[in-house]
Amino acid sequence: MTEKYSEREWIHGLLALAASLLLLAAAPRREFFRGAVDFVGEVLRYPEYPAVFIERTTREFSVWFADRYVLQERLNTLKEENERLNLVWSMENARNLRRELDGFVRYARITLREPLSWWAEVRINKGVHDGVVVGAPALQSGFLAGRVSGAEDDFAWVELLSSSSLMIPVVIEETRDLGVVAGDGEGGVWLLYVPENRMLKSGMRVSTAMVSEALPPGIPLGSLGEERRETSGGYTEWRILPGASLSQLYALEVLGLRTPSQEKPAGGRSGL
Repeated sequence: MTEKYSEREWIHGLLALAASLLLLAAAPRREFFRGAVDFVGEVLRYPEYPAVFIERTTREFSVWFADRYVLQERLNTLKEENERLNLVWSMENARNLRRELDGFVRYARITLREPLSWWAEVRINKGVHDGVVVGAPALQSGFLAGRVSGAEDDFAWVELLSSSSLMIPVVIEETRDLGVVAGDGEGGVWLLYVPENRMLKSGMRVSTAMVSEALPPGIPLGSLGEERRETSGGYTEWRILPGASLSQLYALEVLGLRTPSQEKPAGGRSGL
């Protein structure tokens, strides 16, 4: 019994000793392998840095481009909305201007044009009762055709641009040169008193000047033609191509005054 117990303890001791030796032998090798694994891991991780950097940069650029696209789309939308608002604003202003002009513009029909004064004057079917006043401009298709020279209750006379007795201060819009427009009594209209050294050319636009109290400034008359002639005193006269068709006048637009019937109360209730 004692011999068996001793033999068993001897075997257990040998096994413990062998296990201890194995652990002692494996301990430094495990540390070595662990260090080797860590070193290899670090070495293998360096090649990943460029790929990680490229992937991160690509992702950031993708986000930036996406944000930029969204901002551009928003900007385009705002531009379209702004254009629509400007169009609405312009249309509203045009309607308001039209309502204002309707209170001042008289659409007059020409009722008389005598052969002996064909290029001098015409008679229209609007007069003082319609708000027409002497000196008011008369237009055709937006261009000056003449000026009211006399007004009665129910009709008025309009002196035409081609009249030799009508002289209107004008300005060349492109150069701001001043001059005077006058007719020759035979259907021609000329620009006078322009120095011959001025750099004018055909096609330049002519409109009423601010130096005149007779007519509002900025009313278009027409443009310079090709024909010109030198005069004494160092001046050049240019033929004017009127925007109004003076040989085909059937109606005119005359700027007048508001008549009492067109005046509106400023506010409140009207009197009873």
